[in-house]
Amino acid sequence: MKKMNWRLRLGIGLVLLSAALYFGHWLIYRDAHHIFIYLIGDIAFIPVEVLLVTLIIHEVLAAREKRAMLQKMNMVIGAFFSEVGTRLLKDLAAFDADAAQTASQLVVSGKWTDAEFRQARSQRSGCECKMDCSRGSLAELKGFLVGKRSFLLGLLQNPNLLEHETFTDLLWAVTHLAEELDCRGDVRQLSPADSAHLAGDIKRAYALLIAEWLDYMKHLKTSYPYLFSLAVRTNPFDPAATPEVK
Repeated sequence: MKKMNWRLRLGIGLVLLSAALYFGHWLIYRDAHHIFIYLIGDIAFIPVEVLLVTLIIHEVLAAREKRAMLQKMNMVIGAFFSEVGTRLLKDLAAFDADAAQTASQLVVSGKWTDAEFRQARSQRSGCECKMDCSRGSLAELKGFLVGKRSFLLGLLQNPNLLEHETFTDLLWAVTHLAEELDCRGDVRQLSPADSAHLAGDIKRAYALLIAEWLDYMKHLKTSYPYLFSLAVRTNPFDPAATPEVK
């Protein structure tokens, strides 16, 4: 309410100031015809000015700002996959009961097109992963995630991620999984119900992580071919992947 009153007072003050200046002009030159000619001309230009400022210039500036924000956001996502994401994909894949089928859909190569990235993402979004806690090492996963929890919480505080809901959801899912594991003393001695609960948390993080990884790989292929080359050579789903160039 106070902000509205301040704006209202400012608006009235500006209108009165304009009226006083026009009145002063009339007192000096006594030419109302001249005043009204320029007044009507200025008013007639207002719609064009609104068009230029709000629709064209504003859109150009907004597009530039959005590109800059996306650039910063992709840098943050890149840091996540370098520090946590790529290793986490491999660790979570160990719990996947259909790991072979999942891997066959995610062996990304330099020849992949945008359509193939979309197809892979569509296949994964429509797939119900079956996660089994007995297949992998919960103790190793716990140690890794607990060690990276400060890094994950730091990413959640980054304001550039406010516009990226899917990546924020991924960070929350991974952070929640780390907290669930950290709350348990010995993850090797779990009841069937508790094991099923953790399998659900792993499944949530795994599905979101794969989707975000595919988007990130597509971005690297388009914008940073040299980073994409390394990402392909360290693909956690490719058993033949090696960082060494052959």
